Amino acid sequence: MIHAISNVELESYLDEALPQERMAEIENAFRDDPKLGERFAEIVSKRDAGVHTLGSIWRRNRLSCPSREKLGSYLLKVLDPDETEYINFHLETIGCRYCNASLGDLGQQHEAADAKERESRRTKYFQSSAGYLSVDD
Repeated sequence: MIHAISNVELESYLDEALPQERMAEIENAFRDDPKLGERFAEIVSKRDAGVHTLGSIWRRNRLSCPSREKLGSYLLKVLDPDETEYINFHLETIGCRYCNASLGDLGQQHEAADAKERESRRTKYFQSSAGYLSVDD
């Protein structure tokens, strides 16, 4: 059973800013509840008419999302505890899809850079020790 769907959640659904599980629940609720579809149509028409609330502008522009630089610092574990706690809340509790995707991308870039650095180090070690290797025939 899903809990009641607020207008804020419908706006977030429109912006695709909800966790995937909640998006799927709302999608299924549309099929079962025609009144929900009417509420959603009203929200879309208000948005199309240029009626915006401060909250909707805040959510749409993701003003509560940490910067990519902050997410990188979070990944490297160099933030102070308060910032780390906020980003944990934002990623895990709020479930921000944008920030989770950005963090995943940063993690992949970090892993790729580490792999490239390791390979470069191996090559340098091999090249620097090449003269010291003896040939045993």
